[in-house]
Amino acid sequence: MNKTIQLQDLGNNDYKATWEYQEELFKEIVDLKIRNRREELNLPTPNYFLFVEHPHVYTLGKSGDLSNLLLSEKQLEAKGATFYKINRGGDITYHGPGQIVGYPILDLENFFTDIHKYLRLLEEAIILTLAEYGITSGRSAGETGVWLGAGTPFARKICAMGVRASRWVTMHGFALNVNADLGYFDNIIPCGIRGKAVTSLQVELGVESVSEEEVKAKIVKHFKELFEAEFIY
Repeated sequence: MNKTIQLQDLGNNDYKATWEYQEELFKEIVDLKIRNRREELNLPTPNYFLFVEHPHVYTLGKSGDLSNLLLSEKQLEAKGATFYKINRGGDITYHGPGQIVGYPILDLENFFTDIHKYLRLLEEAIILTLAEYGITSGRSAGETGVWLGAGTPFARKICAMGVRASRWVTMHGFALNVNADLGYFDNIIPCGIRGKAVTSLQVELGVESVSEEEVKAKIVKHFKELFEAEFIY
């Protein structure tokens, strides 16, 4: 069991290019697992964790409803945004500057074989990170992601999640609003959930901006502890 995770920060990177890169890493792991089984080998499978910030883009999961995108193609262009229908779970979400996106591409057989546990630990890494800023967050029943004020009339989502897994290999991941322009969420019904707001770390703290590098370091720290992993850079 290889519990080493290779951390890569891709900076600001095009969504489609990053998706294709994820697919390459995903295929590398899956192909090695198939070879191990076929040739009765025991070669260690690698694990990756990508940090990235995307230019303005809306993505729709495989179970999503296109009507949750409230913009026409021309309106998307006017806002400098792109749109992709992709192969993760979940509905529609937005990615853009000021948002920390994390894509763990893991062979879960190196850790545990439980997708439900994987999602809960992803959420927990964000919950623990926000707690370091004095923000109490948690889960909303039946709704993946991290919320503030869940179960109250003031519920607001700060971190969206959507993953794909095959042969216990994961891709896609989470999107945490740190300094994001929340106005872009007005153009969708986020995650297909009506009547609930979105928020950001910047808004909740009432500051001009939050250090994204500091937030990423905290996420890595908690992810490392929760998954009992070692990161290499």
